[in-house]
Amino acid sequence: MYKVFINDTLIILTDSLMDETDFKLLHYKNIVVYEIIHKLTKKNLKGVVLYSEDLKKSWEDFKTHFKVISAAGGLVLNQKNEFLFIYRGDKWDLPKGRIEKGESIEETALREVEEECGIQQLQLDPFLVTTYHIFFTKNESRLKKTYWYLMSTTNKKELTPQLEEGITIAEFKNAEETQKALTNTYANIQLVFDTYYQKQQASN
Repeated sequence: MYKVFINDTLIILTDSLMDETDFKLLHYKNIVVYEIIHKLTKKNLKGVVLYSEDLKKSWEDFKTHFKVISAAGGLVLNQKNEFLFIYRGDKWDLPKGRIEKGESIEETALREVEEECGIQQLQLDPFLVTTYHIFFTKNESRLKKTYWYLMSTTNKKELTPQLEEGITIAEFKNAEETQKALTNTYANIQLVFDTYYQKQQASN
């Protein structure tokens, strides 16, 4: 199964007919990708499930409709078990950025967190999840694939948001503050947290 977000709307591409959502169910071979994107962008649909007997083939076809951008980022916890957030574009977000040529995914994840938050003493922990979201720039639709890692830090120095990237706040939040921030974030960021909590519960 693949989940692709367009802001807060969702495309689910799956080879299972066990649909637990109330989204419209369509067969992938019968749809026009651009029409689906348009309807979701205009919020004529809140979500759609695209069924395919050959999930891998349909996913590869789906990606051909976009310029694919690869990125990496981190869900960072400090020694108080507080989460690191950034504030950009009137939304709470997590630090992430594009993978540069010759750079590994892990190197990108660490570099982007360091650059966007001015943080040090980062440790890369287990891989969490890959998220996908569609965005639009210069009249072109792009599909961003982001690799998310759990990270930890012993950093106690003041954080420095990367203002030139539009980040106005970089700060750690406790459990209560985190839940409040998640009411004003992106759906794919909520997915990162959901994955983290699910893995924590499974390990207990």
